[in-house]
Amino acid sequence: MLRYLTAGESHGPALVAILEGMPSNVPVTAADINADLRRRMGGYGRGGRMKIEQDQAEILGGVRHGKSLGSPISLMIRNRDWENWKDVMAPDGVGGQGESERRTLTRPRPGHADLIGGLKYDHQDLRNVLERASARETAARVAVGAVCKCLLRQFGIQVVSHVVEMGGIRARTDDLTPAEIVTRAEGSAVRCADAEAASAIMAKVDEARARGTSLGGAFEVLVLDPPVGLGSYVHWDQRLDGRLAQALMSIQAIKGVEIGLGFEIARRFGSEVQDEIFYQAPGGGEPAGEGFYRRTNFGGGLEGGMTTGQPIVIRAAMKPLSTQYKPLASVDVVTKEASRAGVERSDITAVPAAGVVGEAVVAFVIAQALCEKFGADSLAEMQRNHAGYVAYLKAR
Repeated sequence: MLRYLTAGESHGPALVAILEGMPSNVPVTAADINADLRRRMGGYGRGGRMKIEQDQAEILGGVRHGKSLGSPISLMIRNRDWENWKDVMAPDGVGGQGESERRTLTRPRPGHADLIGGLKYDHQDLRNVLERASARETAARVAVGAVCKCLLRQFGIQVVSHVVEMGGIRARTDDLTPAEIVTRAEGSAVRCADAEAASAIMAKVDEARARGTSLGGAFEVLVLDPPVGLGSYVHWDQRLDGRLAQALMSIQAIKGVEIGLGFEIARRFGSEVQDEIFYQAPGGGEPAGEGFYRRTNFGGGLEGGMTTGQPIVIRAAMKPLSTQYKPLASVDVVTKEASRAGVERSDITAVPAAGVVGEAVVAFVIAQALCEKFGADSLAEMQRNHAGYVAYLKAR
């Protein structure tokens, strides 16, 4: 079974990840991973941390001569900012003195894991919480997702994302093809395919910065050309829509997920939201191709917890980040006195970067489902099984 773990703190020496279950002989290079790490670091509204870090992955195991071995793949991303935090985050020694004492956090930020994490794990210094709760951890997940994309690429599956809304400003992309959306989004400072909306969003980011606050938004992830039948209707935890939603909800600051029409479906009649089914016999000349097909994709490429073969369309809503440069009311966890929340270096917005993280977690879930469906010892075995399945579908 494909699975992964990450470890490391925001200002520790490094982030690490172990990806287990990747089939052998999948082409994987550090360049594949680093391309997505660079994309994660970009976006209008990012803070000073991204001026320090130059994220690059080191492959420590599981890959030889550019191909996966079938053994666990171990990855490391060094934190350059560690040089400025060695005393504060040192694994050895005693905290609470000098620089470490100055960096102690006892005033939790509303909306962050600070307070509840401190209560749950019995920490007085809430830095013990925020360092791991930080979205810096997502760099490791992007690295894992990039490896999973290497597998998906062998089956013609592409995972992409773009920003659809920020600060109440919505992008209009209904008349664009997925290829056009990708091209325009990757050329945008806020990863938005609608140039007019992107300009307005950047102005909104500037307004948030001037007001000492943060800005949220929503991004959309598209999975292009997935095979029919990934996932299952048989058990609740095998339903692919549930697994995708959980993966996206696990990203820091994500508060909502919708698939296809999402909540809009609840506002319409049933006859208006089902993707009608058609059939084209071989040689019929229908643009949709041969076999069963749909002319709409209201369901976002998923029915009954399984892929329909249409593009998977899934959106996630990200709240404004918790750190406010004009801090909100809080309480010191040591003195119990009313105070203003602590201020940590942060972004004004991270929605454009969150889209890249969304791609990564979705790519992992799709790769996991692909391995379940077609076997995962070697790439050749998967490709044989996939080819046989495609031939079977055509015969239906």
